[in-house]
Amino acid sequence: MKFRALLRSSAALWTAPVWGGIVAFYFFYALHLEDPYEEVINGPLWGAQQVAIALTYFYAFAYAITLGLATWEGGRLKQDRVWDLAPGRAPWRVAGQALAPAVAAGWAILLLPVGMRLSETRLLPTPTAVLPLLMGMGIVCAYAVVGIVLGHLAPRVIAAPVSAVAAYYVISKTHAYSDPLWPRHVSGQLSTSVAFGEYYSAPTVLIPFLVAATVAAAVAAWWSRGPRRLPLRILATAVALATLVLSARTASGWGVVDGPVSAGHAPARCVGAAPRVCMAETGGAVERLDDVRSEVVESLEKLEAAGVDVTVPSTVTDGLLYERTSTRPRSTVSTWWLPLTAQAETAGPDGRLAGVRYAVLLGSVTFPCSFPATIAPGTPTAWIVNRDAAMLWAAYTVDAQDPYLRWRSGEYAQFANGPEVLAKVKERAAKGRALPTAAQRTAWFEQEQAKACRGMPKRPAGVPAATGPQGEDS
Repeated sequence: MKFRALLRSSAALWTAPVWGGIVAFYFFYALHLEDPYEEVINGPLWGAQQVAIALTYFYAFAYAITLGLATWEGGRLKQDRVWDLAPGRAPWRVAGQALAPAVAAGWAILLLPVGMRLSETRLLPTPTAVLPLLMGMGIVCAYAVVGIVLGHLAPRVIAAPVSAVAAYYVISKTHAYSDPLWPRHVSGQLSTSVAFGEYYSAPTVLIPFLVAATVAAAVAAWWSRGPRRLPLRILATAVALATLVLSARTASGWGVVDGPVSAGHAPARCVGAAPRVCMAETGGAVERLDDVRSEVVESLEKLEAAGVDVTVPSTVTDGLLYERTSTRPRSTVSTWWLPLTAQAETAGPDGRLAGVRYAVLLGSVTFPCSFPATIAPGTPTAWIVNRDAAMLWAAYTVDAQDPYLRWRSGEYAQFANGPEVLAKVKERAAKGRALPTAAQRTAWFEQEQAKACRGMPKRPAGVPAATGPQGEDS
């Protein structure tokens, strides 16, 4: 049968307005409900992340439509008694030709949103970026095989819509699974998120495909005819069960939304030396790289001039390059990871980048002790006033007091006496700033540091002190 005639007779054509309309609705409404078009194109833009976002709503839909259409076509072949005719062509060629429109429909449901997303963000697809798309297209083929067998076994008028609805419901609900966890990662609907600079590792996309492919192969083996069909059925079933068990055991060790990913692949642009400042090229703010470095250098110089003991790093790197804090390398004395892109996007009324100065402040002002990451009820908190007063004094030194006070005001909200604590911090910092310049560090700043560290554990050598919110990228 010629392709044009095959397409005209296929259910994929006369159902195209339905599934095509759903694709358009979900893309233009659901994908832009939380992120308006202006925010999408402003970045940060990363191909693998955009592909993953575009496919979020369409995995289950593509598999369900393919299964329903393939079931319908399988029933049509049975009704036309194609399998009872003399074998002029190999059965697999007949089945492949009949399934081509159904597979094409499933592929289109995945390809259209990806293509539209890449077009609106002006990103070019890369092999690593389209890994989830290739996975989905492979699983579509597996569902087509299952569908044609199902259409042979059950009435297509009932089996086609029921199988499509059941597949969509089961697959779309796997994202809610937490016990057991493995269905989230083997169903073919990826629940793992991709951050800027990341792409899916091989197990994340291979495991769902292998599960679907081996199950489809087992179904096809049980449907096959031939003198050696029994050994083939046993072998295919054993392989499918072994693949499912091994995949489930592997995926059970992954997080709820944290399958294996590979991080740190976004390109960076760097300027200067000592410190060398690097920002993500596609982060949306790299055009301000020179301004960012100027703010970094000037802030370090002001802190040094004020007498603060600052070790100038050799490299200051944009935290966006490892957007997910769990994969980001820890800052060291020589290499700082700061949210440069996030802070560079918010310029003050004077056009200067107060956020960058704020990030430098938190990364450079250290204490000889370690402070608790969280504050439990009933624990002493007197150290907070001394530490924050010293930090506020340093913030005034680099003209970053506004973002620092905004952050601390939010933190104080957890205390019943939050306003009083903030007022006390401001009062102590004001007293320090009122002292003669030469005495501010020796007679006040160092004393505030010592008071804050009274009774606190010493900070390990070579480890920067955590004086601010860790991983703050927004």
